[in-house]
Amino acid sequence: MKDLTRCVVTPKVDTEGFVALGAGVYRASTIMFENAEAYANRGKRGPDGYSYGLYGTPTTRTLEAKLTVLEQGVRTFLLPSGQAANAIAMLPFLRAGDGVLLADSVYPPVRDFANTDLARFGVEVGYYDPADPSDLEARLNDRTKIVWCESPGSTTMEVQDLPRIADIAHRYGALLGCDNTWATPLNYKPLSLGADIVTEGLTKYISGHSDVLLGSLTVRDEQLTAPIRSTLGRLGICVSPDDASLVLRGLETLGVRMRHASEGALQLISRIQAADIVDRVLHPALPTSPGHSIWKRDFLGSSGVFGIVFKEGLSRHVAPSLDVLKTFAIGASWGGTRSLIAPMPVKAYRSVTQWDGDDLILRLSVGLEDHQDLVEDVDALLKEISARRSAWTIPR
Repeated sequence: MKDLTRCVVTPKVDTEGFVALGAGVYRASTIMFENAEAYANRGKRGPDGYSYGLYGTPTTRTLEAKLTVLEQGVRTFLLPSGQAANAIAMLPFLRAGDGVLLADSVYPPVRDFANTDLARFGVEVGYYDPADPSDLEARLNDRTKIVWCESPGSTTMEVQDLPRIADIAHRYGALLGCDNTWATPLNYKPLSLGADIVTEGLTKYISGHSDVLLGSLTVRDEQLTAPIRSTLGRLGICVSPDDASLVLRGLETLGVRMRHASEGALQLISRIQAADIVDRVLHPALPTSPGHSIWKRDFLGSSGVFGIVFKEGLSRHVAPSLDVLKTFAIGASWGGTRSLIAPMPVKAYRSVTQWDGDDLILRLSVGLEDHQDLVEDVDALLKEISARRSAWTIPR
């Protein structure tokens, strides 16, 4: 063997006795085969075998296996983002003439995907009141193939009665999907409550460090895996093992991070609720929340993401007041180490329910900072909004 050949042919190294705590990072597009027969029969290796990097590596399979157990499902697929997971949860199971019903509180990009792409493909798109299963039942018909939930709802935090919705959807022969990014599989198990598909924005709490985009899709029934796997192959969708390794590392601290964030959120909420400029706080763990009884029955805990609704007429003062913040960062997403805050509009993302009052919810995501620093930041913000309100109402 000549030196140029030695440069590109990798020798086998004995790995016996090498057992690391962390998962190894396997980067590969091409998978080598022992002989021509093995190559010819590569299609028979099944979903757990290796044939090409597009269909998985030991690194991505390790993350999939961890998530499958946490979600109490049978198989997990990794996607480049949480939104990609939501889209692929629907695409394999819909064709022209079918229908899909989505909770009116759904993540806005899901709404856009349904209204733009699914409608363009000839799918009938409809919405239902997330807090009223009877409204869902009234809208279901034989064309409906997928019912989509997000509990709690994006921004407005409606908690859905998943067992009842599952019963209704399945009576009509529809699949039930649920976006579980707010709670994570530590605090909510949609598949055990009747959902057929659960998605996660791994970008957020599960990766936990605001440095990777990834999503997951887990199914309850093995019969759902072939349509999803073949769709991913046709579209050429896969994820980087390096990204998967980052999520695997973040996943190990998910429990302690979620606990710290949840405790910090509840501490802040007790402070915020006392402010005279605040109308209400949106968080399902609060006894005053409309969906609290369902949350208490079905959830195992809460996250650090919640919304503030200010009294009517104050929304104009919120955005400029954010400049006083020193610890919170202004930005989209949630679930990282840094606490985030962002003004969120609501009314443009409603079809069958109505949002009363000002068109703004201030969304907060509590991170890993000291709780007292966050309290002082929120106090400063509330004080600034109050000052701007007073200045606005002084006669000139």
